[in-house]
Amino acid sequence: MKDLTYKISSYPSTRNLNRREVDEEIRRALDVWSEFTDLTFTQKTRGRVHIDIRFEEGEHGDGDPFDGQGGTLAHAFFPVFGGDAHFDDDESWTKGTFRGQNKSCQYSNCCEKYITKFCLSLGTNLLQTAAHEFGHSLGLSHSDSRSALMAPFYRGFQNKVTLNKDDINGIQVGQVALSALIVSCFYEKLCPFTCTATLRRENEEAPS
Repeated sequence: MKDLTYKISSYPSTRNLNRREVDEEIRRALDVWSEFTDLTFTQKTRGRVHIDIRFEEGEHGDGDPFDGQGGTLAHAFFPVFGGDAHFDDDESWTKGTFRGQNKSCQYSNCCEKYITKFCLSLGTNLLQTAAHEFGHSLGLSHSDSRSALMAPFYRGFQNKVTLNKDDINGIQVGQVALSALIVSCFYEKLCPFTCTATLRRENEEAPS
C-alpha cells in the first residue's frame, strides 16, 4: 500500500494559524517524504485513516501527556502502533516565521507596542515539527546525525525543510518493511505507553 490517508481530528487553538493554514502546512510536511519515495497522502475528513493528527493539551488519553509550552512539542506513534501524530496545543504554532502569539495574551485589542511586548513569543514552526513527526509515523527512529530532520531535537526556525542523506536512506530502505506493516498494523490503536517518539527543543535533553 503506497497511498496513505490522514485526517486532522482536532486543530490548534492558537491565533497564529487558521484551519486552512494548518491543512497547508500538514500537506507540505507530508510532501517532504513524498519527494523521495513513491508514497502518496490523501486527506480525509471522516472515517478511518492511516495517520490521525490531533492537537491536544496535557493528558490526552495515550499515557504520554504533554507538558505545556516548551519542553515536549509533539510525539508520534510508529506504524506498528497506529501511526498517529499528536501536537502540544499549548505551543505557539507558526507558519513561515519564528514569531508566535502567546495563547494567554490579554492584549489582542490594544496598541501595537503592547501587542509586541506582551503577546509575541518564540513560536514553534508547524512544518518542521510535523515533517519530523511524520517520519516516525512512517517508521523512522531518531537519527544520530545532528543535521537530519529526524534528529531528536527542534533546532529553531528554518526557512526550508529538507531531508538529508541519513533521512533519505532511512525512508527508502524502510519503505518495503513499511508497506508490510501498514496493512496489518495501522488500524491497531492499542499502544503501550512507550511506543511514541518525542521531539523536544535543542537545549533540552531528549528522553531515553
